[in-house]
Amino acid sequence: MALTVSCGRSEPNLANLSSEGDVIVAFGDSITYGYGVKAAEAYPAVLSETLGVEVINAGQSGDTTATALERLERDVLSLEPRLVIVELGGNDFLNKVPKEETFRNMERIVSACIDSGSMVIMVHIKTGVWTDAYRDRFEEIAEMHGTLLVPNIMRGIFGKPSMMYDQIHPNAAGHEVIAGRIAEIVGPLLARADAARDSAQNRISKSSQTR
Repeated sequence: MALTVSCGRSEPNLANLSSEGDVIVAFGDSITYGYGVKAAEAYPAVLSETLGVEVINAGQSGDTTATALERLERDVLSLEPRLVIVELGGNDFLNKVPKEETFRNMERIVSACIDSGSMVIMVHIKTGVWTDAYRDRFEEIAEMHGTLLVPNIMRGIFGKPSMMYDQIHPNAAGHEVIAGRIAEIVGPLLARADAARDSAQNRISKSSQTR
């Protein structure tokens, strides 16, 4: 599983590692929503079962970064999540949204999640065969805000009939692969976050005892 960490280390400095939130929110478009599969087969549900933690599916079919930004407060930030998994950009590409607009919206989404106290993982989908419209800038956004980027999540799924519901959306088998790739990142991240949160709580407890 290839994990891009923009600073080049296996354990980078992550924003809000000791986040006090509880739930994980998967925020994205039709791939997160699970278009073409049952709710229990969509990657957020499979991820939840794999990790044994609550993962709320806040995906919405057809979302661009702009329409996702409009519902961010209502569908994500209001839940005070511990971790937000952001999967967006595919519909921007299909709708020929100017790249700079996509990058501005993505940065606003990531920044708002970080400012609210959540950890963030960005999920990248490769948008071309020979070129990629988004990866370099997504890596920059990840580095700027202290998040992780999971690159090319549909690697080996796109174009493989046994993994696809249609030409764009994965089937249940494809969602299993996506969930597995994200679980490889989220599982260790939650372990680090648990340790960081325990350490922060211990410092607060010792500080209160010395007063």
